[in-house]
Amino acid sequence: MTVRLPSLNGLRAFETVARHMSFTKAAAELNVSQTAVSHQIRRLEAELGSPLFLRRNDGLALSEVGQAYLPGVRSAFQDLRFATEQIMASNSKVLTVSTLVSVASKWLLPRLPAFQRAFPAIDVRISASTDWVDFRSSGIDAAIRYGHGDWKGLQADFLMSDEIFPVCSPALAKTLNSPAELANHTLLQVSGVTAGDWATWLSAAGQAPQLAEGPRLTFDLALMAVQAAVDGQGVCIGRSTYVADDLRAGRLVIPFELRLRDAQGFYLVAPVETAQAEKIAAFRSWLLALPNTTGTFV
Repeated sequence: MTVRLPSLNGLRAFETVARHMSFTKAAAELNVSQTAVSHQIRRLEAELGSPLFLRRNDGLALSEVGQAYLPGVRSAFQDLRFATEQIMASNSKVLTVSTLVSVASKWLLPRLPAFQRAFPAIDVRISASTDWVDFRSSGIDAAIRYGHGDWKGLQADFLMSDEIFPVCSPALAKTLNSPAELANHTLLQVSGVTAGDWATWLSAAGQAPQLAEGPRLTFDLALMAVQAAVDGQGVCIGRSTYVADDLRAGRLVIPFELRLRDAQGFYLVAPVETAQAEKIAAFRSWLLALPNTTGTFV
């Protein structure tokens, strides 16, 4: 059986009055008279067959029915507001993309001029942060995330995966003939989810993982660790996404042949309901057409 929904104006009046616990304040927000708000509430109560508010001498209170009804009504209006904001944002030519600081600086930003030449009408804005994106409240259209691509409610398009290997300056590389000689150098690493990269690579290279516990410098951003390696401060456990351009430019070299493929990868994600917006689709197509950065380095 199909249930007939109450008046949308009545539901809006109920949510607003419940939020303020005041007919006067609700009327001011809705830009109508207090009498009109009272009429809408009475009509809604008649449609539901139950009182939603208790009128007391010391003010308003929600009835048991009102308390039970409010969460669903409030959630419905939040969903409506979010859906409307997403539609309006998708029609805008401003594309706001969130990604990690290191991905932005070492991989995305050097490539963005090509996107701007291809799509001059789209105004790209980059939000570089280590925080997880809340698409409902942040104004972010899309994000580049690292993981397995299984985020609920999001369309996730695989972009690339990382290879993990040591990198260092050309001058420092001349002092390295085998992985065992890493014990004589400062190891540069990044904290967070990639903090175990050195131990993983050393084990694969037949070295004691404890070697990673020797002299080392730890950074909270990959771009800082990479720059330290460029400056000759030590050997960095590199990830191809962050070091590809420095390798091609000759600022860094790979002293050993062993490379490990990471099981996780980078994905372009966007809410399912807006993922096909023209500006997001254009950005996705452009990203997917980029050469994979985990290929052979010159």
